Amino acid sequence: MGAFTNLTGGDVAALAHAFGAGEVERWWPIPAGTINSNFGLKTARGRYFLRVNEGKGEAEVRYEADLVGELSRAGLPVLAPIPAQGGEPFARRGGKLVSLFPFRDGEHRARGEVGEHDARAVGAALADLHAAGLPIAARFDRRGIYTFGDIVRRLEGIAAPDGDAELARALKVLGAEAAWLEAREAVRTEATRGVIHGDLFRDNVLFRGSELVLLLDFEQASTGSLAYDLAVCINAWCWGDDLERPLSRALVAGYRARRELPPPDRDALYVELRAAAMRFAVTRITDVYLPGIENPDKDYRRYVRRLERWQALGPDEVASFLAL
Repeated sequence: MGAFTNLTGGDVAALAHAFGAGEVERWWPIPAGTINSNFGLKTARGRYFLRVNEGKGEAEVRYEADLVGELSRAGLPVLAPIPAQGGEPFARRGGKLVSLFPFRDGEHRARGEVGEHDARAVGAALADLHAAGLPIAARFDRRGIYTFGDIVRRLEGIAAPDGDAELARALKVLGAEAAWLEAREAVRTEATRGVIHGDLFRDNVLFRGSELVLLLDFEQASTGSLAYDLAVCINAWCWGDDLERPLSRALVAGYRARRELPPPDRDALYVELRAAAMRFAVTRITDVYLPGIENPDKDYRRYVRRLERWQALGPDEVASFLAL
């Protein structure tokens, strides 16, 4: 994880020079992430985070850099990339685009460590992101890489191996859910659309003590339903072995304290809670389980259980305990 490209000391020195970051004192790989190669860097001028953008073209890297720059100027707790000496938000090395970010101290919340204060802070930060994104939504209009149609096509292409009864059962649940969601397209379409993060999990938020200090990783940012983005967060932050209702209530309250949910967003939220659970169940089957990648934190079965829990609760009970 996080080491698809192996850099040499010469590579790192050349990149530090390209960004005007000073002489390298030490550097190290960061074994995190499922998309890019990540490295820590200490130079005479400070500490940095170096990212090799794997499999991405210039337009994709520039989009993220421009978006994060706008959000930073709007006061969001995000890190804009450091421009290279030629002014571009990246440098080139070995045919790949490399981004450099200032290092920020902080810690991720582990599973089981999330408290109501944390959940409320995450909800508030997401609302601030959505509010800041609405005025610039047209400029940053981009199709997401995990649209509902994409997820359905992935699902239709999965076949459970012989003897894998658990996956076969999950595929039946997910197939039925796809049909249920398709029948509610109108409700989903009415919700507010704007810039969404799409992946605001615990590993994409840093805290320092009790304070939320940084939102990370805008690679999946796109145009999408704000209710869906909120649903992703609830699914990611408000579950242990089962749904933690106080956490989900706190997260939604934190969101609504900064951006009130208009009626179409409230109507769509229950549907999007199920849609988000389905999305992550499917991608964890295709990207983690079937390739045989050992990653307990990305077990598809967790998201199938979340989906079935939302199904069992129903829209009225969810609206009640979320105080919608």
